[in-house]
Amino acid sequence: MNQWKNFTKGFIKDNPVFVLLLGLCPTLGVTTSAVNGLGMGIATTFVLVCSNLVVSLVKNAIPDKVRIPSFIVIIASFVTIVELVMQGFTPGLFDALGLFIPLIVVNCVVLGRAEGFASKQSPISSILDGLGMGLGFAFALTLLGGIREILGNGSIFGLKFIEGDAMLVFVLSPGAFIVLGYLIAFINKIKKTA
Repeated sequence: MNQWKNFTKGFIKDNPVFVLLLGLCPTLGVTTSAVNGLGMGIATTFVLVCSNLVVSLVKNAIPDKVRIPSFIVIIASFVTIVELVMQGFTPGLFDALGLFIPLIVVNCVVLGRAEGFASKQSPISSILDGLGMGLGFAFALTLLGGIREILGNGSIFGLKFIEGDAMLVFVLSPGAFIVLGYLIAFINKIKKTA
């Protein structure tokens, strides 16, 4: 039962974006659309789950002096897999996400979960933690990207439902900060009343 708390903790209580405020570089950089947010979220979830599993399995074989570099190599291996698969099967999404795919290696969410959780827990708990944090991250990016796409383009997942121009500011960088700020305020309000 405790293992399921690890899963729901990342999605609700300790959401990486809305509560912990981690991984904000890709959060603000790629969420110009819901598709981009979902794509980055799924890629990060895959890396989180796989790296957490491997770190949990090899934690006793890694000397303390090289622990962090070893975790980075493990994470980088899975990021390379994601990058090659995206480049081969979803080239449009790969081009849209650009530099942010390789930056998953140094994403605070991924490295923090490897160091803070997976290096101390069982493989099953580590998988569930990675899945919960990853899905929470994917949800946050998709929600932020969806709101920005609706307000900035008048569309959602590329389906246009408002003709003409929308509010361009929401597609630009300031729109990311505005929407993220309002979402964090909304979530904090809900947490206070609950």
